[in-house]
Amino acid sequence: MAGLVLDGKAYAKELEAELQERVRKIKQKSGSDEPPILATILVGSDPASATYVKMKGNACRRVGMESLSVALPEETTTEQLLAQIDALNANPQVRGILLQHPVPKQIDERACFDRIALEKDVDGVTSLGFGRMAMGEAAYGSATPAGIMRLLRRYKIEIAGKEAVVVGRSPILGKPMAMMLLAANATVTICHSRTKNLPEIVKRAELLVGAVGKPQFINAEWVRDGAVVVDAGYHPGGVGDIELGPVIERSAAYTPVPGGVGPMTIATLIAQTVEAAEKAV
Repeated sequence: MAGLVLDGKAYAKELEAELQERVRKIKQKSGSDEPPILATILVGSDPASATYVKMKGNACRRVGMESLSVALPEETTTEQLLAQIDALNANPQVRGILLQHPVPKQIDERACFDRIALEKDVDGVTSLGFGRMAMGEAAYGSATPAGIMRLLRRYKIEIAGKEAVVVGRSPILGKPMAMMLLAANATVTICHSRTKNLPEIVKRAELLVGAVGKPQFINAEWVRDGAVVVDAGYHPGGVGDIELGPVIERSAAYTPVPGGVGPMTIATLIAQTVEAAEKAV
């Protein structure tokens, strides 16, 4: 029997309906018809990044918010990008700032991420935000792992006491994912593409998160029967980081690709922007 489908697409629609009402109340409390704004910054002309930014803008409008799209040329310098972020930090209508990753190689991405004001870091990309989240202090978690946690709670997946394995160590996915699972009382192992004996470690996972960024890197044979399988990857051809097909029948629950983690990333980004707007009013 196939595992429970952790349907991120369906839950994102539920969440958007809730956010519409919360945005309406924000306008009511502020006494203004001006909606909260999520500012998105896109540097260069990467088509995939442009598509993601457009999807986020559409999601904003569906819940009654506005999206301010800032497009900068490929040759933009670090100093020019920092100046743009400073301007958005100073704009009182902007409640959240998203700098689309990746940026062109001449830009110091970390410096630019860290320039985003903590209260507007709704994508959870700043070092300060990560540190506060890891220490259990108030901060917006990185949107993809925070979206995964929302999805697990929505489907009442038990986390406490489980052995969790996160395959991937990026600063905006693998590392914060591990910290969030640890905070939920899982026992967490972080692995990556250079981990020795990776199949044996993955086999231990009662809750597996594929976040390594390589298509079908995690072989189906490595995954234990009855595991909760979360695939945070998405690659051309509609595949994720896990060889998911043969796992579906053996899993307790799984996220489909597409339609699992992806929609939750965007919904969580919007939800965290709404929360920032609520705090501001």
